[in-house]
Amino acid sequence: MRPDDVLTTGIPADPAALAGAAPRPAETWLRIVQVHDRITHRVDSALHREHDLSLTGFEALRRIAEAPGERATMGEVAEALGLSRAGVTSTVGRLVEQGLVVRERRPGDRRLLHARLTEAGRERARAAAVTHDELVAHLLALLGDDAAVVTDALARVSAATRIRR
Repeated sequence: MRPDDVLTTGIPADPAALAGAAPRPAETWLRIVQVHDRITHRVDSALHREHDLSLTGFEALRRIAEAPGERATMGEVAEALGLSRAGVTSTVGRLVEQGLVVRERRPGDRRLLHARLTEAGRERARAAAVTHDELVAHLLALLGDDAAVVTDALARVSAATRIRR
């Protein structure tokens, strides 16, 4: 290609020079935070409106539902949600007030407090999962063919930043 070629005038030879081709770390961070905040807000609003559940409450119900015997300790729920035990205790307290979860101690180990789904909790979790999963799928479909690449990249960052105890 000739340097004075009319067809290539003004086009960078290096793709990294194009805007967005190599975003700065601060821009990538901002986009991650914005997407998280916006999706979280949208899903939380839909769950409140449709099922009288917060997103955190729904996630707690889902984790308890997925646990063996639909029963999990506060520590297990906290770990799964990335919340403090105090935060999970508060969330589970609201679920108890709604009749979706009961707190109980296992006969063999009176030290650990467990959260167990009630029938109402099981039904609410199932119904809310449809709303949650359909809305999240709809929003993330905007990633198009990039979904696998984005998911893989975020999984690598997540794994690298996981707190080791």
